[in-house]
Amino acid sequence: MSTRTATEDRIRRIFAEAGARGQLHAVPVRAGTPAAGGVDGGRGGREVAVGADDAVVIASLFKMLLVLEFARQVVAGQLDPRERVRVTSADRLGGWGTAGCLDDVELSLRDLAYFAMSVSDNSAADLLLHRVGLDTVRLLAKELGLERTRVVGGPRDLLESMLEEVGARDEREFAARYPALSDEGKRRLTVLDPRRTTASTPREITRLLRLVWTDAAGPPEACALVRDLMSKQVFRHRLVSGFPDGVAVAAKTGTLPGLHMEAGVARFPDGECYAIAVFARTHDLSASRATVDAAIGRAAGMAAAYLRGDGR
Repeated sequence: MSTRTATEDRIRRIFAEAGARGQLHAVPVRAGTPAAGGVDGGRGGREVAVGADDAVVIASLFKMLLVLEFARQVVAGQLDPRERVRVTSADRLGGWGTAGCLDDVELSLRDLAYFAMSVSDNSAADLLLHRVGLDTVRLLAKELGLERTRVVGGPRDLLESMLEEVGARDEREFAARYPALSDEGKRRLTVLDPRRTTASTPREITRLLRLVWTDAAGPPEACALVRDLMSKQVFRHRLVSGFPDGVAVAAKTGTLPGLHMEAGVARFPDGECYAIAVFARTHDLSASRATVDAAIGRAAGMAAAYLRGDGR
């Protein structure tokens, strides 16, 4: 058995022990600048792939594409990043950032991008998507060669589909009705089915990361903004947990019932960078999030160690 196969088997076991099924793709970033028409698996094809070409729900990971398109439009002079936006009660979706504020908030487009990336603010992402344009985000995915990446809408669209399927008028009613659903009923929700919702593959997500980290996803200033905002994400319980001090991780997380995911780039002190996308679907929808989150970190750390030739 090859070292790579052994590593991939160990990663599968890590997720199985956490009560989940995991999918992962990890590749070196600086193995040559990825071209728009195709990206190889890594240095000499070096990669770690566990279900890397299977379709996965990407939830809030789509915000990487959204903010990239925003940054490109800013650099092109199509948008003023200082343009003011008011987040009202009609825009609030609940959760982090402006999505959970009790009062109206006014901020700039670039601060919407900051909140969308740093705390995965859904209201900020919705308003930014409205300004940037859903069709342009879809076109960007195609331009970057992300042929299996699909964006069906913003966070509000996904929330409204959940409310409709559960028969709830608002979030409060949804919170009351959702726990009464059977696990099978929960799994039938559109937002959890990669065939019907915003989705991609682990390999295409690492492709996006490599394009951004090598300034091949747009103007260097636009790519730099995305990298900077990803470095400011406040959540440190998934990918970051799998790396020692001194390794800088810039990432974007995503979460839905029974789905835990994160994608990002780990930069080691020697300057080497690795793009990693990890997705976990729990067998039991009440499984401990902490256990699954820790498994995501362990799997990511193990994949990077293999890519670095550490023999683990």
